[in-house]
Parts: sequence; C-alpha cells; structure tokens
Amino acid sequence: MPYPLLRPLLFRLDGETAHDLTFRLLDLASGLRLTRAPEALPGRRVQCMGIDFPNPVGLAAGLDKNAAHVDGLASFGFGFLEVGTITPRPQPGNPRPRLFRIPEANAIINRMGFNNDGVDALLANVARARYRGILGINIGKNFDTPIENAADDYLACLRKVYTHAHYVTVNISSPNTKNLRALQESDALAALLRALDTERTALAAQHGRRVPLAVKIAPDLDESQLDAIADVLVAENMDAVIATNTTIARDAVAGLRHADEPGGLSGAPVRERSTAVVRGLAKRLGGRLPIIAAGGILSGNHAREKIDAGATLVQVYSGLIYRGPGLVREAVAALS
Repeated sequence: MPYPLLRPLLFRLDGETAHDLTFRLLDLASGLRLTRAPEALPGRRVQCMGIDFPNPVGLAAGLDKNAAHVDGLASFGFGFLEVGTITPRPQPGNPRPRLFRIPEANAIINRMGFNNDGVDALLANVARARYRGILGINIGKNFDTPIENAADDYLACLRKVYTHAHYVTVNISSPNTKNLRALQESDALAALLRALDTERTALAAQHGRRVPLAVKIAPDLDESQLDAIADVLVAENMDAVIATNTTIARDAVAGLRHADEPGGLSGAPVRERSTAVVRGLAKRLGGRLPIIAAGGILSGNHAREKIDAGATLVQVYSGLIYRGPGLVREAVAALS
C-alpha cells in the first residue's frame, strides 16, 4: 500500500505502536521479497571519512535501534544506514508513552531513553541481515552508568562493533539520558574522545583497518560551545561531526498538543536551527572535518539546503514518518 494511503491509518495509533506495526509490515514485505533489493538508489557518489558512499542520503540513528530491520530499510534506497543508539547492556528505556507526534508542525517528541537490546543483540541482527551496504553504528552509555564512568561504556561498545561498522558514531547529545549532554563540555569531551581515539588506534593495529569515528552533537549549543567542540573534534582526530540531534526548545510548537511533553523535539521545527549549526561548524572547521547534517529534512529542497550550508552527507528520520520512503528518492534526486 502506498505510504500516503497507509499514513492516516498509522496516525490513528499512538506513535510507538505505529512504529512497531510499520516495522512488522516492512519485515514481512522484505522477507517475501516484495520490496526492492536492498541497494542504494543511483545518485551522486560522495567520498566522506575515507568511505565511498553511493549516494549522500542516509538513515539517522534512532529509527532502528537494534539493527533488526536493515534489509527492509535498505530497500528505500539509502546511501547508508545508521543504527542504534546501542549500549553495552540491554535496557528498557523510559516508561511509555514516550513518543508523540505533532502533525500540525510535522514534528515528533521522543523520550525513548536509549531503549535497546544491548550491543550483542545488535551484532547478531547485523550478522543475519542480507544488507551489505554502508553501516554506521551509534553508541552510547547505559542510563545507570555514572557520567564519570561513561567512557567505559563507549569503549566497551567500540570494541564490540569495531569490525562490523563502516563508521561508529559517538552519541553525546540525546536529551533523554540524564547528564549525557554534559559530555559536550570541552574538558569532558576531550577526555572521552581521546580515550576512544587511543582505543581505535589499538583496534586498527589489531584488525588492519581504521574505522572512522563521528560525534553527534545537539542543536542547543551557544557560539562559545560550538567553538570549543570544533577545536576538540579536530584535536582528538575525529573523522566527522553529525549536526544535529533533537532539541529541547519548544518555541516552534508552543501551544500545540503534546508540546510540553519532556524529551527531544525533531522534525520541521528543528530544521532552521540545525542548518544554522551546520553553517557555523562549516565556517569553524574550514574543511578540516566533514559534516553530516540531520534535522528537519522533509523534502529534497531541505536536503539541498543542508549541503549548501556545508554538509557532505544528510540523514533523515522524522521526515520518513511524515513523508514515507518517497522522501529518500526525492532527496537523492535533489542532490544528484
């Protein structure tokens, strides 16, 4: 069934129920080979982080936390998929309800809280998948790991996923894990990234392959914080920055139903701020580090806007909820 016809039915359900049902239907179609082969749409090839991307449009982390649906998602034609956020140990996340749509604003609020089945379950799913395209794995810390010990969790995940990922993303910007965003502060960020880079060097020597590291940041950063983050990313040998995660701001949805729900706001309301962060980072970095743009992409023109602001690749998530798989084709075409 075409997504425009299916969407009204899904939107009658609560957000998480609709999410689960959509994936069941997608998995069924993929298993019966009713979807197209899991290959990227033809488009403009892009070199980024030393990787050859078949097109510049990717899936953002958060939609497929456990890499349980990569074959179905790959059939949309993405140039790359990013799965996770994954943590060392399984955890249930925050209590339901924790996912809310705001259709009037093409927006979503989530406070999922890194709900996932743990890194070992994710790797088992990756091993079973037919998908052989570019895979990024997004890593984080368990909710009950003290923030001063956060590096232990990131290092544990890095060691496990290293040989299975084309690149690894360090998520320090979710607003739904207590104190996580404190890791964006300059000293804490430098210490974490230095530990990861040191471990990455050892793993590269062991496996004969250097896996790129990207860092995902929040849109809710002031100019001085962006200055400091840009400097740390370069100094600690990171390979890319993903801008941005969800926002805690609510001015763009004030007065709308669910607007006051705690969590991260994504979709159309974060687009301008995320693009501004991309533009600011591009000036600060001066080409020393590529930028992967995410936040509010609901059309091909929005994807082009991110590239024009200085991004090399783009990622979509909330746009898929509102536009469906056709958004991927439209974005690839706009960037070709």
